[in-house]
Amino acid sequence: MTLEELRWFVAVADREHVTGAAADLHVSQPALSRALARVQAHVGVPLFDRQGRRLRLNRYGRIYREHARRALAELDTARSELEDATGDEHGVVVLAFLHTLGSWLVPALLSGFRAERPGISFRLMQDSAAAMRAALRGGEVDLILTSPRPDDPAIAWRALVNEPLRLAVPPAHRLATRKRVGLAEVTGEPFVAMKAEYGLRGMTDALCRAAGFEPLVAFEGDDVGTLRGLVAAGLGVALLPAPYSAGVEIEPPTPHLRVADGGSFRTIGLAWEERRYRSPATEAFRAFVLANARALAAGIAPED
Repeated sequence: MTLEELRWFVAVADREHVTGAAADLHVSQPALSRALARVQAHVGVPLFDRQGRRLRLNRYGRIYREHARRALAELDTARSELEDATGDEHGVVVLAFLHTLGSWLVPALLSGFRAERPGISFRLMQDSAAAMRAALRGGEVDLILTSPRPDDPAIAWRALVNEPLRLAVPPAHRLATRKRVGLAEVTGEPFVAMKAEYGLRGMTDALCRAAGFEPLVAFEGDDVGTLRGLVAAGLGVALLPAPYSAGVEIEPPTPHLRVADGGSFRTIGLAWEERRYRSPATEAFRAFVLANARALAAGIAPED
C-alpha cells in the first residue's frame, strides 16, 4: 500500500462513490478500485459495504478513515515544515471562513496582506463553524475566521470585530417601516434560520430566548442569501448580518432593522490550533490579521 493509495481511500471514503472519486482524483475507475482492494488487503478487513451501485463506509472503514486522515495530516505538516524552513516570503496559507465574510472582511484582509507579502498565496474554503472547527483540528486548514468563539480548549481564538445583526422582515411586514425594534415584538412569528451547525443559528436561538420566547423555525438552511430571499417572499423573519457586495453595504430586498436588544451582534474572531505547527507564511498572515482586522473592518461594517 502506498501513500497515494491511502489518499485515494480517504477520497472514496468521503465520497462513497468510486466513479465520482475517480473523476475528482483524475484517475481511472479500475485503477482506483484496484487501489482500494490493496488498502483493504493491507488492513485485513473490508472497509466498505456495497449497496446497489454505491459503496458505504462500514464501521471498520470509519475507524480507519480517522486514523488515515491524521496520518496524512502529519505527513503534510512535515512536508510543509521542510518547504517553509527557508523563509517567510513564499508559502501557502490555508484559510477557512464563514460564507458571509467572503464579500467584505476576507477580501480586505487578503488585499492588505498581499500588498505587503505578494509572494505568499492562499487556499480558501468556506463552511459552517462546526465544519471549520473540525477541519482546523484535523490539520486541513491553518486558520479560520469564525463566530462564535470555538468551544474547544485546543483552539486559540482572538476576537477581531463585532458585526451587528439585523432583523430582516418581509417588505409588507407591520414593522417594515421601523428603524429599530425589540425582538419581543416578533414573538410567535415564524423564523427562517441557519441549520444547527452554524454559529448564527445558536445566536438566533440565544437572543430570542433572552427576549422571552423560542423562535418558531419555519425553514432551516445553510446559505444566508437563501434566507434573505425567503424573508422577501414572506416566509418569516430572520436575524442576519447586513449584506455587503465588494465591501459596500447594499440595499437588501427586505428591510433589515436594527435590534435594540443587548448583545445583538456576532463577534468575529481568528482561530488556530495552538499546538500545531504553523508555517512562517501562516504566522505572518496571523500577525497581520490580529494587527489590522479591526481597522480594515471599521471602514466597511462599522459597529452599531
